[in-house]
Amino acid sequence: MADETRRTFYPIIRAADGDKALEWLERAFGFTVREVHRDGDGVIVHAELSFDTGIVMVGKPDSPRASVYVAVDDPDGLHDRAKTAGAEILQEVSDKDHGSRDFAARDPDGNEWYFGTYRS
Repeated sequence: MADETRRTFYPIIRAADGDKALEWLERAFGFTVREVHRDGDGVIVHAELSFDTGIVMVGKPDSPRASVYVAVDDPDGLHDRAKTAGAEILQEVSDKDHGSRDFAARDPDGNEWYFGTYRS
């Protein structure tokens, strides 16, 4: 029997100016803005754009690297596996306001990986 577990990957890019990035991605590549979340100062802290069946997330420039969000069915089990393997846990597994259960880890090369139940 095939593995029935679904995993969905969402690349996360960082933008110094989220509004300019969204406008440019729409104009240059035809992305469609799905949702935008801002902080109290109006700065985009998270946005989602679609392109055909794919999703790209855009975040604020708090990290010099791009990162990846992976939607999984069992973030708790994956968290435990990653911790046992020696992953640097950046954020312990927890429930989020938007309804997802997430955790974050860094790989040996400094890339950030986010795993959770959120699916767009």
